[in-house]
Amino acid sequence: MNFLEEFQKMIDEYNSGASNLETLFDRLIAFTNRLSEEEKRGIAERLSEEELVIFDLLTKPDMKLSKAEEIEVKKVARELLGTLKREKLVLDWKKRQTTRAAVRLAVDTVLDHLPRVYTPQIYEAKCEQVYQHVFESYGGMVA
Repeated sequence: MNFLEEFQKMIDEYNSGASNLETLFDRLIAFTNRLSEEEKRGIAERLSEEELVIFDLLTKPDMKLSKAEEIEVKKVARELLGTLKREKLVLDWKKRQTTRAAVRLAVDTVLDHLPRVYTPQIYEAKCEQVYQHVFESYGGMVA
């Protein structure tokens, strides 16, 4: 079970009365001791590890975003990863020009929903960074 699901399960059990506060606290202490700093950040941001990588590519090094803009960027990161995994990252997608182009078009299209604080120059750079990450990280069919 991934950490976010495990954390949510603990909260749900507490809210339903299946565990008391002392039990929840003990479980939370044990849980946090198992997490790395990045995993803790992923949980805090409510993003999976893969989504967090995309989010970081879109927001670092110096994007100054409001809370609302951060929420929009998280939504775009989730949408992009979902679209790619569902539709574009087929077996051996890198071997054919048409499938590589379809992945690049999906990146460009989904990232077009980024907040307007992303200027055209930043948008182009982020599209390239995200596409390069996808190209390097997702070799074949993604589950």
